[in-house]
Amino acid sequence: MALTGLQIYKLLPQTNCKECGHPTCLAFAMKLAAKQAELAGCPYVTPEAKAQLESASAPPIRLVTVSNNGTKIEEGNETVMFRHEKTFYHRAALMIRLKDDDPALQEKISKADSYIVDYVGIKLGVDGFAIEATADATKFVEAIKVTRSATKKPLILIAADSAAMAEGAKEAGDKPLLYAADESNWQKMAELAKSLKTPLAVKAASLEKLAELTESIKKLGVEDLVLDPMMNGHLDSLSALTQIRRLAIKKNFRALGYPVITFPNDEVLAAQHVAKYSSFVVLDDFDPAMMYALLALRQNIYTDPQKPIQVLPGLYEINSPKPDSPVFVTTNFSITYFAVNNEVEGSGLQGWLLVADAEGMSVLTAWAAGKFDADRIAKAVKTTGIESKVNHKKIIIPGQVAVLSGELEESLPGWQIMVGPKEAVDLPAYVKTMWKN
Repeated sequence: MALTGLQIYKLLPQTNCKECGHPTCLAFAMKLAAKQAELAGCPYVTPEAKAQLESASAPPIRLVTVSNNGTKIEEGNETVMFRHEKTFYHRAALMIRLKDDDPALQEKISKADSYIVDYVGIKLGVDGFAIEATADATKFVEAIKVTRSATKKPLILIAADSAAMAEGAKEAGDKPLLYAADESNWQKMAELAKSLKTPLAVKAASLEKLAELTESIKKLGVEDLVLDPMMNGHLDSLSALTQIRRLAIKKNFRALGYPVITFPNDEVLAAQHVAKYSSFVVLDDFDPAMMYALLALRQNIYTDPQKPIQVLPGLYEINSPKPDSPVFVTTNFSITYFAVNNEVEGSGLQGWLLVADAEGMSVLTAWAAGKFDADRIAKAVKTTGIESKVNHKKIIIPGQVAVLSGELEESLPGWQIMVGPKEAVDLPAYVKTMWKN
């Protein structure tokens, strides 16, 4: 049973040392009770109190790791129903399922494995693969060997027979996810997962049966579990996954406090599962167009809504610029950066892009907040070494902040401040008309 804030407070040292980042031990205890802080934040808690508090302060959804050769997928450990309450931390893994008798197994895996997209400066791609046994253990093992020769990414192994699963797991890497234990085989699967120290998926046709199975498997010593409620419809899967999430987070129901795996049979259902609330979304086919849409959706959902997506401040080269190429200035808000970069690059022009640290805000927002001003732009000019790379002293600032030109001339004596267009799309025409002049 979860402890209240006052019950937790009685087990803390009550020194109000503030080393946990909170003003008092009581404030820290309240955060622990709300699952908004980690017990590790208190350096002085006694071993006895720590043992008593760890289970009570553990996140409502257990963190489960699937890994291979240093590449890992972490799922679970979420503490809220909606990201605006705090944020979501472990994005849903997008994986591709292939059967062991597929004659094009290696080709399909290689194609999906090499798929990488650049989304606002973030490299995204397929997270792993699921290999399903269809015949005997020998074919299953061979398929896993083929998979391992084509990719180093983590695997899910799908087999109903524990003997075949045991043979396949030997070839799968560090820590595959074993799928799945059900009412017919849960004891053998649990024993195998325990011996291999790997996570185990559990499936049942109802949440009641699912909870019963997880409790039975936990008693055998397997803690890292993943749930499959076996729902494939849009309404029933939404209902089941929401109930699992709500029971874990709102009711602290430990029997269902685990990540979820789903096998959506169409792109709409896949998108729904990414949003609510699957941890492992396993697709039957690799379609680049659908994968890009799911990756973009996932990135938007799992980006902290209180923190803008940003690029590193600094100096960026566009189309191998020369010393007489123009210098553009913008903020480190990723969309602003890519808007300027893409327009200049696509036009074939060469240029230097000076990105000032505006704490991830767009041009107008940063200017209004005092985060994009003459001092910050001047600092970027001086710290990036742009003066040594060009044979001129001219920079182009965004037209939306033309008001900064006067102040910038004072901060950068000897530099000519050019006021560019308000929209990035107009930059190529502006350069062709104004730069040489």
